[in-house]
Amino acid sequence: MPENSTYTEKDQSFSRIIHGKHADIFLLKNKNDWQAGISNYGARWISMDIPGPKGKAINVIAGFGNAEAYTKPSAAYYGATIGRYANRIAKSKFSLQGKEYHLAANNEKNHLHGGYKGFHDLIWTIAAFSGNSILFTYLSPDGEEGYPGNLEVFVRYTLTDANEMKIEFTATTDQTTIVNLTNHAYFNLNGPGNADILKHLLTINADSYTPIDETLIPVGTIHSVKETAFDFQQPTSIGARINEADPQLIYGNGYDHNFIIHKQYGSFGNVATAEGEISKIKMDVLSTEPGLHFYTGNFMDGSNILSNGNKDNFRAAFCLETQHFPDSPNKEKFPSTVLKPGDVYESTTVFRFSNG
Repeated sequence: MPENSTYTEKDQSFSRIIHGKHADIFLLKNKNDWQAGISNYGARWISMDIPGPKGKAINVIAGFGNAEAYTKPSAAYYGATIGRYANRIAKSKFSLQGKEYHLAANNEKNHLHGGYKGFHDLIWTIAAFSGNSILFTYLSPDGEEGYPGNLEVFVRYTLTDANEMKIEFTATTDQTTIVNLTNHAYFNLNGPGNADILKHLLTINADSYTPIDETLIPVGTIHSVKETAFDFQQPTSIGARINEADPQLIYGNGYDHNFIIHKQYGSFGNVATAEGEISKIKMDVLSTEPGLHFYTGNFMDGSNILSNGNKDNFRAAFCLETQHFPDSPNKEKFPSTVLKPGDVYESTTVFRFSNG
């Protein structure tokens, strides 16, 4: 544990022993006294406290009061670093350089979020920690969850003085493999569990998306969002069209879809903007990633108690997961997620907050 880490009584209560190691929370602060909580369990974003009306801080991240709560299957992905492959891979297999690889089938017949022992369920090593930044590292061994190659991964969280949470992923491999990393924070800009998120305003910088089948796997085509429930090119409430009789919404029980971001491939640019209708807290998302997975908490069922005592009820939070596309290894026309020895996987996403 870094010598310069500081804990309050509340932070100490978060700590638990998981997989024989200490799972702790580390506080990042910027010069504006904004504060974020980051855990080494799952390299996970636990909290983001933003000054709200009357000076009272609002935590916009749906999370839990202790590390053990995140070990439940229904809470495993909250705020976590997801890998080796974020999202789904069809039938839990893919071919690479003429060889077929079989992955853990942890989402019925499909592979989801890295498998049973994905990056979300690891105690990461702390490589560096300062007042506003923390760097985690993990060496994923060859064959873990079925993936080829020894993959060395770094995740850096930085709370900037511009009131941004900057998340940087890098990875290298000794064998050709596939990589797709993201952060899986659940947001409610009015505060965790404070009603549902259907009245939040959302803008997504995407004029197309990838339709899914009934197992939530992209079918391989690209559809325009124009004149559909998937058009968020202008500020629109999340719930405005979520209950339309569109087979895509029925498959996902809401939005659980990949949007294709309208920007030059690989460039850093605007992805989405969300605003809480009560708090007026605004969140801009910028990323180098070509896709954004928009998820409206369709599997949330109130089985977990959030850090503020509220339940994680149906659609009590939403996710904006910057990514490459789901099932890219099996879809030739999707952007490649192949990483070769000698190359470096790099991905940066910024969540920029303002409080009205």
